[in-house]
Amino acid sequence: MAKLLSYISLSVIITFGLFAFMASLISSDSVNVTTPLPPVVIEVARAPEDSKVQHIEKVKLDPPPKPEVMPKSDVTPVVANDALALTYQSVPISFTGKGTTFKQYEGMGDKEARPIVRVNPKYPMDAMRKGTEGWVILSFDINKVGKVVNISVIDSQPKRIFDKAARHALRKWKYQAKSVDGQAVYQKARTVQLDFSMEQQS
Repeated sequence: MAKLLSYISLSVIITFGLFAFMASLISSDSVNVTTPLPPVVIEVARAPEDSKVQHIEKVKLDPPPKPEVMPKSDVTPVVANDALALTYQSVPISFTGKGTTFKQYEGMGDKEARPIVRVNPKYPMDAMRKGTEGWVILSFDINKVGKVVNISVIDSQPKRIFDKAARHALRKWKYQAKSVDGQAVYQKARTVQLDFSMEQQS
């Protein structure tokens, strides 16, 4: 019972003290009043006014005048009724090259084929230094495409000096092959002489 009374008296004392403390706070003159901040002025940029739309009138262009119609030509082409007759007559061939001459022999089929590409033989350097001159007679065939084949030396003067140069040059010749009924044919036993002359070489 004594404890209860002591507790009650202690609570009364505490309550009274709290009320006294609150009264002293209310009656105090040292209350700080907060000064309000100045108002913030916000400037809003105004967008420029829209420019007025200018209406441009389209210029109407007159269409170009129509081109004049070209008059039709009533000229009728003239066609010759006479057939064109072409004849070919072969003649003995004589070729002259630098330092060499070629003499085409008249023999088997001489008038049926003609050379279209020919290469001059090179004068051998050893024979040129010695001033040696001579000639070479060769035999050859012409195949269906005009190529020179089966080349052989029939005779030469001096012997074996100009044979190699003559054979090498003749191998590069090209002929128009003989034609029978529109078909190219093989030709054999053609001959040609290649002359080597220092006078023509100079």
